[in-house]
Amino acid sequence: MKHSLRALPLAALALSALTLTPLAQAADPAALKQEAVANIKAFGGTLKGELVAAMKAGGPVNAIGVCNEKAPAIAASLSSPQGWTVARTSLKVRNTGNTPDAWEQAVLARFEERKAAGEDPDTLAFAEVVDRDGHKEYRFMKAIPTGEVCLKCHGAAIDPAVEAKLKVLYPDDKARGYAVGDLRGAFTLRKPVN
Repeated sequence: MKHSLRALPLAALALSALTLTPLAQAADPAALKQEAVANIKAFGGTLKGELVAAMKAGGPVNAIGVCNEKAPAIAASLSSPQGWTVARTSLKVRNTGNTPDAWEQAVLARFEERKAAGEDPDTLAFAEVVDRDGHKEYRFMKAIPTGEVCLKCHGAAIDPAVEAKLKVLYPDDKARGYAVGDLRGAFTLRKPVN
């Protein structure tokens, strides 16, 4: 049985606390959506706080270290305790470890189509229960729009000091050339449901 949640308003991300649902109840799409959204809020909020602090302390060059070291740790801390896998991905990845799988590529392409059709990038989300190697898995993605501050590391014109640091940490970087409002990527989550 497939369940789809096409668009999720940004307001739906404003949950006050992480809600955990026992695995026995995990097949409930509404409960899974609530957990996924709470994980995104926790991941995004924590990462944003770390990035803001790093930018204040040392500018964009300093903030690159947050994405390189702290973002994976934040994702890992949210992944293990509750059975979720929490990550970020994009059609143009900086970290090759975030390369989208086929399902994620298809959802990201749909997000681009929906944005081109006039949907607000802040509202783009998609959920589905899929069969993966004979097991049911709940998958959820929420778009990450490009903000003004993102352009310092992901825009068309990047400061030479930022460029140098990116080359060292991400030799296969493709995550450039974005403009404000572009889809920078998406949060991507999965959880076994059987």
